[in-house]
Amino acid sequence: MIVASGRSSRHVTAICDHLMRDIKNNGFGAPKIEGLTTGDWVLIDSGDVIVHVFRPEIREFYNIEKMWQAPEIPMAAETEQLH
Repeated sequence: MIVASGRSSRHVTAICDHLMRDIKNNGFGAPKIEGLTTGDWVLIDSGDVIVHVFRPEIREFYNIEKMWQAPEIPMAAETEQLH
């Protein structure tokens, strides 16, 4: 999974247009796309790789990185200090 940002809706759309063209031109087929008409949050599903391209405000609001972040697990030494 790749998460990226554009500076505006127009920038997000341009990034996605280039990416979709590159995916297709390099023999990976036509990716599935959602959200391209608004340019706030575009999802490109190319099969093995999923790309999310956001406007900064939308990326901050949804914060999908946190959803995929591994939980913090204390190390053994840290656990001993807590007891």
